[in-house]
Amino acid sequence: MIFREVNINDIQQIQVVRNAVKENTLSNPALVPDEDVEEYIMNRGKGWVCVIANEVVGFSIADLKENNIWALFVHPDHEKKGIGKVLHNMMLDWYFEQTKEKVWLGTAPGTRAERFYRMQGWKETGLHGKGEIKFEMDIESWGER
Repeated sequence: MIFREVNINDIQQIQVVRNAVKENTLSNPALVPDEDVEEYIMNRGKGWVCVIANEVVGFSIADLKENNIWALFVHPDHEKKGIGKVLHNMMLDWYFEQTKEKVWLGTAPGTRAERFYRMQGWKETGLHGKGEIKFEMDIESWGER
């Protein structure tokens, strides 16, 4: 398992992971085109990947412009191996090195993702979008983990 920063050449494999997930699925994969992924990793923030045997199996992307976690996904074939937690921690360590602003994310209720974020110390702050739970993390809470 190799964890590293994302690069442009990872985008196609990131899309494979994003479209393979069983929860928080996209109703239409065209909603997140390659250009959007490039914008988030090159201009808005930064991303990380987990690679096994030259294949991206998980990724995370933080957006500094909107103080948002734009993505954290692990391919279903590689769940429950700790990949998501490592990507999460790398991403939040970097995020709070860049800014002291709270970061937020949204995820569907009743999912493994919801349970994961609660276990990582995220605080529910309401609803977002189409019934997603909105979570926030501040630098103080992140430092206490």
